[in-house]
Amino acid sequence: MARYASFSAFYPFYLSQHQDRTCRRLHVAGSTLVLSVLIWALFTQTWSALWLLPVLGYGFAWVGHFRFERNKPATFTYPLYSLMGDWVMWWQTLTGKLPL
Repeated sequence: MARYASFSAFYPFYLSQHQDRTCRRLHVAGSTLVLSVLIWALFTQTWSALWLLPVLGYGFAWVGHFRFERNKPATFTYPLYSLMGDWVMWWQTLTGKLPL
Protein backbone atom coordinates (compact mmCIF):
# COMPACT_ATOMS: atom_id res chain seq x y z
CA MET A 1 0.00 0.00 0.00
CA ALA A 2 1.35 3.40 -0.99
CA ARG A 3 2.32 5.90 1.69
CA TYR A 4 2.05 9.52 0.67
CA ALA A 5 4.67 12.00 1.82
CA SER A 6 2.47 15.02 1.14
CA PHE A 7 -1.12 15.98 0.53
CA SER A 8 -0.28 17.06 -3.03
CA ALA A 9 0.95 13.53 -3.71
CA PHE A 10 -2.16 12.04 -2.09
CA TYR A 11 -4.82 14.19 -3.77
CA PRO A 12 -4.68 12.54 -7.24
CA PHE A 13 -5.25 9.18 -5.52
CA TYR A 14 -8.11 10.71 -3.54
CA LEU A 15 -9.77 11.95 -6.73
CA SER A 16 -9.35 8.51 -8.33
CA GLN A 17 -11.45 7.11 -5.49
CA HIS A 18 -14.28 9.57 -6.29
CA GLN A 19 -15.02 8.97 -9.95
CA ASP A 20 -18.69 8.12 -9.47
CA ARG A 21 -20.82 11.25 -9.86
CA THR A 22 -23.31 10.22 -7.14
CA CYS A 23 -20.48 9.56 -4.70
CA ARG A 24 -19.05 13.04 -5.33
CA ARG A 25 -22.49 14.60 -4.98
CA LEU A 26 -23.01 12.86 -1.65
CA HIS A 27 -19.63 14.12 -0.45
CA VAL A 28 -20.51 17.68 -1.42
CA ALA A 29 -23.93 17.41 0.23
CA GLY A 30 -22.46 16.00 3.43
CA SER A 31 -19.70 18.61 3.59
CA THR A 32 -22.19 21.41 2.96
CA LEU A 33 -24.43 20.10 5.74
CA VAL A 34 -21.45 19.82 8.09
CA LEU A 35 -20.50 23.42 7.42
CA SER A 36 -24.13 24.57 7.79
CA VAL A 37 -24.65 22.78 11.10
CA LEU A 38 -21.29 24.03 12.41
CA ILE A 39 -22.13 27.64 11.58
CA TRP A 40 -25.62 27.26 13.03
CA ALA A 41 -24.27 25.68 16.23
CA LEU A 42 -21.71 28.47 16.66
CA PHE A 43 -24.24 31.25 16.15
CA THR A 44 -26.92 29.71 18.34
CA GLN A 45 -24.46 28.19 20.81
CA THR A 46 -26.27 24.89 20.44
CA TRP A 47 -23.25 22.79 21.30
CA SER A 48 -25.26 19.57 21.52
CA ALA A 49 -25.72 19.72 17.73
CA LEU A 50 -21.99 19.21 17.17
CA TRP A 51 -22.39 15.44 17.45
CA LEU A 52 -24.12 15.65 14.06
CA LEU A 53 -20.93 16.75 12.30
CA PRO A 54 -19.23 13.34 11.95
CA VAL A 55 -22.57 11.62 11.34
CA LEU A 56 -23.38 13.93 8.44
CA GLY A 57 -19.88 14.09 7.02
CA TYR A 58 -19.02 10.42 7.21
CA GLY A 59 -22.57 9.19 6.70
CA PHE A 60 -23.01 10.79 3.30
CA ALA A 61 -19.47 9.94 2.22
CA TRP A 62 -19.66 6.30 3.27
CA VAL A 63 -23.00 5.76 1.55
CA GLY A 64 -21.37 7.16 -1.57
CA HIS A 65 -18.42 4.81 -1.30
CA PHE A 66 -20.16 1.60 -0.28
CA ARG A 67 -23.28 1.98 -2.42
CA PHE A 68 -22.14 3.83 -5.53
CA GLU A 69 -18.35 3.97 -5.80
CA ARG A 70 -18.02 0.45 -4.36
CA ASN A 71 -14.65 1.04 -2.76
CA LYS A 72 -13.23 1.49 0.71
CA PRO A 73 -13.20 5.11 1.89
CA ALA A 74 -9.69 6.59 1.96
CA THR A 75 -10.39 7.86 5.47
CA PHE A 76 -9.84 4.33 6.81
CA THR A 77 -6.19 4.45 5.72
CA TYR A 78 -5.45 8.17 5.43
CA PRO A 79 -7.75 9.98 7.89
CA LEU A 80 -6.11 13.43 7.86
CA TYR A 81 -5.37 13.55 4.13
CA SER A 82 -8.85 12.27 3.41
CA LEU A 83 -10.45 14.99 5.52
CA MET A 84 -8.33 17.58 3.73
CA GLY A 85 -9.29 16.00 0.39
CA ASP A 86 -12.99 16.27 1.23
CA TRP A 87 -12.71 20.02 1.68
CA VAL A 88 -10.48 20.59 -1.35
CA MET A 89 -12.88 18.54 -3.49
CA TRP A 90 -15.83 20.46 -2.01
CA TRP A 91 -14.20 23.80 -2.83
CA GLN A 92 -13.14 22.72 -6.33
CA THR A 93 -16.69 21.54 -6.99
CA LEU A 94 -18.21 24.82 -5.79
CA THR A 95 -15.80 26.85 -7.89
CA GLY A 96 -16.40 24.74 -11.01
CA LYS A 97 -12.95 23.16 -11.21
CA LEU A 98 -14.43 19.69 -10.69
CA PRO A 99 -17.70 18.62 -12.31
CA LEU A 100 -20.60 17.68 -10.10
